[in-house]
Amino acid sequence: MPAARAFLQHPDPLTREIAQGYAAGSFLMDNGDGLQWYGVSGRALVPLTEDAGLHVARRLRRDLGHFRASVDLAFGAVLEGCRGHLPGSPERDGEWISGELAEIYLHLHQTGLAHSFEVWKGDELAGGVLGLALGGAFIAESKFHRVTNGSKAALIHLAGHLHRQGFLLLDAQIQNPHLATLGVYEVTDAQYRPLLKAALGLDVTL
Repeated sequence: MPAARAFLQHPDPLTREIAQGYAAGSFLMDNGDGLQWYGVSGRALVPLTEDAGLHVARRLRRDLGHFRASVDLAFGAVLEGCRGHLPGSPERDGEWISGELAEIYLHLHQTGLAHSFEVWKGDELAGGVLGLALGGAFIAESKFHRVTNGSKAALIHLAGHLHRQGFLLLDAQIQNPHLATLGVYEVTDAQYRPLLKAALGLDVTL
């Protein structure tokens, strides 16, 4: 059974509803008007390898070796870092991860849909990525850093991990200048949907 199907047919109603929404190409946000489903005309995709277009600057490449990566080791801390609530993480310009959405992410982590990917310097949490995994698609919801290059290192290490695990898609949702420096590129909705469909059919594990 493809891993995505287990969530699309999950016995927990909330997990099932959210999995189905993301499988349809939407995502959740709270922009101050309450929790709502959103969609964008262009999706930002992270190349999983340098051959595929992932850009790692020379200085950043030297720094990557100082970070140790992990999966689901500090989900609560990564969530709070993405909200700007973790000591040492930058304050957010607006908080789209509301208290209600944070509780939903915690619930989805318990049911196995939501995950965190962390990077550490020594014993210090340096940065991380919060996202949902459906089949061979990882939809990155947010990232944060507490040390220089922490969020970039987290995203680069995550891309490599997903590639090794057989994932097809690392979806960063919305393009921005910070992501563009890493080779993140936009695709149209018409290009995105077949990629998402193919990824949902993969039976891989994070």
